[in-house]
Amino acid sequence: MPSPFMSNNPRRRRRRWPFVLAALAILGAGAALAAYLLFFQEEGGFSNPNAEFQTEPEAPPPKKRPKPERFKWPIYGYTPDRARFLNAPIPPPAKRLWTFNKSNGLIEFQPVLANGTLFFVNNGGAAWAVDARTGKKRWRRKVGSLNASSPAWSKGRLFVVTLSNAIVALNAKNGKVIWRKRLPSRAESSPIVVKGVVYFGSENGTVYAYRAKDGRKRWTYKASGAVKGALAYSKGVLYFGDYSGQVTAVRAKNGSRVWSTGTSGRAFNRSGRFYSTPAVKYGRVYLGNTDSFVYSFVAKSGQLAWRYKTGGYVYGSPAVGSVPRLGPTVYIGSFDGDFYALDAKSGKVRWRNAATGKIFGAPTILGNVVYFSNLGKKNTLGLDVRNGKRVWGFTHGAFSPVISDGRRIYLTTYRTLFGLGPKGSKLPSEEKRGKKKRSAKEKRAARRESRR
Repeated sequence: MPSPFMSNNPRRRRRRWPFVLAALAILGAGAALAAYLLFFQEEGGFSNPNAEFQTEPEAPPPKKRPKPERFKWPIYGYTPDRARFLNAPIPPPAKRLWTFNKSNGLIEFQPVLANGTLFFVNNGGAAWAVDARTGKKRWRRKVGSLNASSPAWSKGRLFVVTLSNAIVALNAKNGKVIWRKRLPSRAESSPIVVKGVVYFGSENGTVYAYRAKDGRKRWTYKASGAVKGALAYSKGVLYFGDYSGQVTAVRAKNGSRVWSTGTSGRAFNRSGRFYSTPAVKYGRVYLGNTDSFVYSFVAKSGQLAWRYKTGGYVYGSPAVGSVPRLGPTVYIGSFDGDFYALDAKSGKVRWRNAATGKIFGAPTILGNVVYFSNLGKKNTLGLDVRNGKRVWGFTHGAFSPVISDGRRIYLTTYRTLFGLGPKGSKLPSEEKRGKKKRSAKEKRAARRESRR
């Protein structure tokens, strides 16, 4: 069959060839343009304004500060969605109340807190319980030879995963082992406990669900790569990233996959690695990647909503929350030395703080201040969440810095744990003397009452 570009008239054939060449040139230019756009789509940022976004009314700050002896910060990231946001009017600390530096090892991950006790595990595999008011040791228990995660507290038990191939359940009051399970590979995924089940990932890509009561295995899920970050939970679904560059959602009930999506933030369709723990908020999943991007996916479908390119690895986990006059915002640091506040819906930069150095760990939002540590400069900063201006600084810091009970702030540095308080806070010794005085007054009042 003759070509549609051919003709029996030689003159007409000669006249048509310039148009054919022009058409081919246009097609070639279009293909080149498409390739160019695809390349820069992979290399640069992306935002889909139509991606699903759910506005959530933020609970107002409590009128009264919570009682420290009853407060619970039970997991890495505070809440099951790992948003790392405590909406309480906590002023930046102004006084050092106590220092605990007896663990003799790196404290890469911050402690958890329950009923006036701080629990953490150092990199040597020793679990510690420290009085949150005084900074005094309550107990110590060796749970492994290597650790790089926070424990999880639930109903009087402490759950620890180790890089020495085990998960251990301890009695939170005395540190005694309740049950222990061996794992086929190492684990550094800070566990989460939801409705009596412990969930975490491992280096061979297995995600586990164990019954908290007795350590009975409920289910496992095999991911495409190592799952080193912690799992986030929201509305019956667990979310995590892995070292193959995949982000996955599975049902907490049975481990069945809801969706799984890859990334192509680096050139030629190569994916970076997810060490970052996701935060789930506003119907989105937020996390960072070693390809230098911060990602946002639709929680229901895995659809890419946006990605923002920083100037370096993004190992740290995000903090996500909404404050007046700013709205839903993602806070995260990068190896480029900058700390970012990104619009949670679009990924647009709200503000940026040039902290310099390398920001490795995760931030925490306490009221109107976001705290983060700088591994490069070995310090910790507190910034106003609305504009990024510095409001507080501390000359020590390394990874993920602070948690709080609504009154005191607990800061983790390279090897030391600090108890910090606002202006006017009493030292533990002053509190003890005050209690003794009050007790004596109460006794005298009781004697007077008895004589009447």
